[in-house]
Amino acid sequence: MKNLKALILLFSVSVLSFSCFEDNDDVPIATSEINDFVWKGMNLFYLYKDNVPDLANDRFSSNSQYANYLEGFNSPESLFESLIYQRLTIDQFSWITPDYFANEDLLNGRGLTNGMQYTFISRSTTDPTRYGIILYVLPDSDADDKGLKRGDIFYAVNGTELYYNSLADNNYSLLNDTNYSIDLGTYNTNGTSDTADDSVTPLGTTVTLTKEELTENPIHVSKVLNVGGKSIGYLMYNGFNGSSAELNNVFATFKSAGVTDLVVDLRYNPGGFTSKAILLTSLITGQFTGEVLNIDQFNSELQAEFEASNPEFLEDRFIDNENGLSLNSLNLSKVYFLTTRWSASASEFTINSLTPYIDVVQIGSNTRGKYQGSWTLYDSPNFLKEGANPNHTYALQPLIFKYSNIQGNTDFIDGLPPDTMLNETRLNLGILGDENEPLLAEAISQITSSGKQISNKSENIEAHIPFEILQSANGKLIDDREIPLDIIQPIFSK
Repeated sequence: MKNLKALILLFSVSVLSFSCFEDNDDVPIATSEINDFVWKGMNLFYLYKDNVPDLANDRFSSNSQYANYLEGFNSPESLFESLIYQRLTIDQFSWITPDYFANEDLLNGRGLTNGMQYTFISRSTTDPTRYGIILYVLPDSDADDKGLKRGDIFYAVNGTELYYNSLADNNYSLLNDTNYSIDLGTYNTNGTSDTADDSVTPLGTTVTLTKEELTENPIHVSKVLNVGGKSIGYLMYNGFNGSSAELNNVFATFKSAGVTDLVVDLRYNPGGFTSKAILLTSLITGQFTGEVLNIDQFNSELQAEFEASNPEFLEDRFIDNENGLSLNSLNLSKVYFLTTRWSASASEFTINSLTPYIDVVQIGSNTRGKYQGSWTLYDSPNFLKEGANPNHTYALQPLIFKYSNIQGNTDFIDGLPPDTMLNETRLNLGILGDENEPLLAEAISQITSSGKQISNKSENIEAHIPFEILQSANGKLIDDREIPLDIIQPIFSK
C-alpha cells in the first residue's frame, strides 16, 4: 500500500480497541495507545531496526493489520521487548519506563537512596551465599551519617542472609525497600588461599538505613597529589552529569597547581550525557579544538538522511568552551584512566575518543562494552517532551546510534581492555584518593617510574573472585542534543 508508513504513523489510536491499565494518576489508558507510540518510536529511531522484521516499513499491509498487531501485546513492555535485537548479547541496554520523571532523575543522578553504594561477593562460583560490600558512600547521606564506609561487609538484610542462584532466583530485592537494616561482619580467609573455606564472622552490629531523595555529585574526589617530584591531579568522576562549571573549576585547580599528570578514576562511572564526555575530553586536552572526536552511525534510514542533509550532526568534536564557559584545559599528551566493568558508555566514549590523539593508559579491568547511545523518546508528534501525551508518562530509551573513534574502533562488545590488569577485590580496596589505594598507586608508580609494585597483585586477581557486576549497571550514553526535527520530519511522509 502506497505511503502505508505515513498512514500508520498518523493513524488515530481512537479506532483501536483494547485492554486498559491504570496510569500513575489512576486514569484508564488503552494499552494500544501506548503500544502505538512504542512501535512508532522504535520504527523510526532504533539502531538495529534493519535487523528486526517487525520494524520494517512494509511490515503491515493495512491499518487493521497494524491494529491487530498492537492488540497482540498486553503491555507496552512486552511489545518493546519483542522489538529488541539480541537482548542477551548485542542490545543489553535499551529500556522502556512507565515514569519519565523518574527516568529523568535517574539520568541526572537523582534518586531515592540511603547513600550506600555496594556490590556483592561470593566465596566461590558454586556457592549461592552472597555478602554485600560497600564500594563508597555518598556524602551527607544516611549511610554517611551512620558511619558506614568503603570496605564494610554486610551478610544479611533485615536478618535474612543474602543469596543468588540466578537473575530469577535471588533475594537482592530486600535492598529495594525504603527502610531496611543490615548486619555487619568481617570476612575471613581462615588462613588459606582457597575461597571455598572463607567465612564471614558477625560483628554483632546492625545498622538501620533510610532512603531519601538525593542528587549525587559526580565529582566524588578531586585532589592534587605531590609524589616523587610530580604534581598529579586525581579525579574520581562517577557520572557524566551535574555541573559543567564545577568540573571546569576542578581543572582550574589542577591548572593552578601545575598538574602535569592526571589520573581520571572512572571505575564506578556507568556513563551519562555525551556533552559531559566531550567536555571532559576537551578539559584533559585543549590542543585539538574543532577536531573530530567520534563519528556516529544510525540505522540505515536515519543515516542516509543525516549524510544527505546534515553530515556534521554525525560528528562529535573537541571544544574550547561550552555555552560561553571557557575551559581550563590542561593540554596533556598523556592521561591515566582507572576502570572496572562498571565503567561504561560515556566512560568508554571518553577513553576510546582520546586514544587516537594522546597516550591513554588504562589500569584496572575491562570496561563494560557499551559503544551505543540513545535519546529519550516521549509520546508526542515529534518525540520531544513538549506536547507529550498527557494520558500517560511512558518514555523510551532505545539505542539509536553507535560511535567509533577516528581510527574506526567500535563494536568492543567485551569492553576496552586495560594496559595493566588489576582487579578490585575484597583484599585490595583501600581508601579512594589515597596514594596507597592499589589502582591509584599503580598509576602513580607508572607516572613517577618508581618501580613500586602492588603487593600480591597477581594473587589478588587469581585467588579471589572479583565483584559481581549488577544487571542494573548497564551503562548510559545519552545524546543530549535536540532531535534534529528538520531531518527527522521528512521521514514521516516517505
